[in-house]
Amino acid sequence: MSTFAISPEQVSEYDRNGFLLFKGFFDPAEVAELRNAFMQQAEHGPVPNLSDTIPNLSPDDPLSRYPRMLHPHRHHELPVGALSLRYLLDTRLETILRALFEDDPIAAQTMFYFKPPGARGQALHQDNFYLRVKPGTCIGAWLAIDDATPENGGLVIVPQSHRLEILCPTSADITRSFVTDQVLVPEEFTELPLHLNAGDMLFFHGNLIHGSYPNESQTKFRRAFICHYIPRQSLEASHWFDPFFTFQGTQISVHEAEGGGPCGTVQTRNEAWKG
Repeated sequence: MSTFAISPEQVSEYDRNGFLLFKGFFDPAEVAELRNAFMQQAEHGPVPNLSDTIPNLSPDDPLSRYPRMLHPHRHHELPVGALSLRYLLDTRLETILRALFEDDPIAAQTMFYFKPPGARGQALHQDNFYLRVKPGTCIGAWLAIDDATPENGGLVIVPQSHRLEILCPTSADITRSFVTDQVLVPEEFTELPLHLNAGDMLFFHGNLIHGSYPNESQTKFRRAFICHYIPRQSLEASHWFDPFFTFQGTQISVHEAEGGGPCGTVQTRNEAWKG
C-alpha cells in the first residue's frame, strides 16, 4: 500500500486552483480490485436499489446496461458494499482531506461510474449545489479506474472556479449529458480537460465547476470511483447523504439542509443525481 503526505505548498495549490492531483494514489492491484468487483456486480445488468437507472431510456443507450451506482458503501448485502466502505474510509484519504479542510473529514458518499463506449457525459456542475453543505463546502475525491482522456470522456474542470458562489443551473443538452442541469462557465474562466491514468486521484472543492463529455471511444470504458466528504464543523447538508461516517467507522447525522438553497426549488428538481 502506497502512502501519501501533503505539503503546505500542495495545500496552497489547492486553495489557489480548487483542485489537487495525486498521481498513482492507489496502486494497480487496488484499482483492479475495485474494477473487477463493480464489473462483476454489474454482470447481469442494473442492480435494484443500487444502480441509478434512467427512466424511459432506450435499450440501445449504453447507460441502460451500465448506469452509475450510488452509495454502494451502504449495501452491506452486496460484494461491493464492504469494499466501497473500506476505500471510502481509507486512511490515506483522511490524511489529505484533513489538511485541505483544516478539520476532521466526514464521509458522505460513494459512487461508481462505468461510462462505457458511446455513453453520454455529465454536464458541467458544482457538487455543493447538491450536497448543500454549510458552513464550508464538500470535497470530491475522484479516482480514475481506467485511463481517462478527452477521447473516452475524461474529467473536465474549470480551474479557480471554486472562488465562485453556487451558480444556478440551466437546462443541459441531454443528447450529450445524462443529467438535465448544467452550469454555464463564466467568460473569464476556461475549461481544462484532464488526462488521468488509472490510479490517479483528484481532490476538488465543492464549488469547482467540473463534468465530462461523451465517451467517443469505440472500445474504452472510463470508469471512476468517486467519494465525497464534508468537514466535521458542518452544521447542515442534504438529507440524501445521511448517515455520514467518521473515519473510525462511526455513523453520525448532520442537520438536514433547509429550504431550496440559493437557486430555490430547482435544486431539488434533478433528484436522480443524489449527489
